[in-house]
Amino acid sequence: GGLMELRITHETRYDYSPAVETAQHMAHLRPIDTACQRLLRHRLDIFPAPAQCTETPDVYGNVRTFFSLQAPHTVLRVVATSEVATRPPAPASSTIAWEAVRERYRYRAGAPWDEAAEFIFASYHAPRHEAFAAYARASFPPGRPLIDAARDLMTRIHTDFTYESQSTEVNTPALEALEQRRGVCQDFAHIMIAGLRAMGVPARYVSGYLLTEPPPGQPRLIGSDASHAWVSVYLPDLPGAPDGRGWYDLDPTNDRSGWGSPGEDYVTLALGRDYSDISPMRGVIHGGARHTLSVAVTVQPLQELLPDLAPAGTEAQEPAASLTPMRPLPPLEPLTPLSELPDDHQRQTQGS
Repeated sequence: GGLMELRITHETRYDYSPAVETAQHMAHLRPIDTACQRLLRHRLDIFPAPAQCTETPDVYGNVRTFFSLQAPHTVLRVVATSEVATRPPAPASSTIAWEAVRERYRYRAGAPWDEAAEFIFASYHAPRHEAFAAYARASFPPGRPLIDAARDLMTRIHTDFTYESQSTEVNTPALEALEQRRGVCQDFAHIMIAGLRAMGVPARYVSGYLLTEPPPGQPRLIGSDASHAWVSVYLPDLPGAPDGRGWYDLDPTNDRSGWGSPGEDYVTLALGRDYSDISPMRGVIHGGARHTLSVAVTVQPLQELLPDLAPAGTEAQEPAASLTPMRPLPPLEPLTPLSELPDDHQRQTQGS
């Protein structure tokens, strides 16, 4: 692995019947800057053009976009185009035992405020239930370093559960997915978060994207990728932990983990307690009794999009992408109906 530059196109389309009269929407579609990634460029195109559009940071450091539509419309189309430079995660040398982290976050009057503390409590999609504790417990023998316990829990979920795109809806409780031992990435993330919190350690939900490699010899399918989700656990002994650098990412869907990101082929979009904090799009609409939703996500290396650039490393000089100025983003194609995509491609855009 090495440095990567990726372009993500995330298109959301709602078709309404009858027309929506007025609407207000909130989107989390702008990737954040982290220790492992830097946002190079971002553009949000909304059709029809909104009457009002503002960007504000939320309490977790994500950027959210609020927009309102004041004229009747039968179609809403939102296209987020982002270009991100990523790098592989650094090795994490954490040895703190899980019990020590649990003790650190037990309530004590007068204890100094620690921002990781709010991620130990149950949340809407990761509720408190003995079933989560019972499942997690096998990964937490006495004295085990938290990083090893979390990796073990991740690997067990990866092994024990079946990924099935049609198996759950966005409002399917994590408890049900745990009982069925099947689900999609959001379910696996919520089960893992509920298990970690049941053991008393801070865990948060990460939304983002993953570069999926096409089969050898096959072209990359435009729009076939899905939004992705994984988990972060807090390791207070990592360097820089008091300044927010103590989060270690784990992806139970793919059994991959790393400090600050599971890998350079991952792009972090937003962080929260669970899905409901950072769903990519949610809204309040007046009218539009019925709607269909289509979502298309494409993640591509910029190198694929700029074939005239020499591949990086051909000469001992700057990486290729910085040799020539980036082209402006291409104009949006004319509006065409998106093919209906499988359920899991839609779940990330259905706000709760």
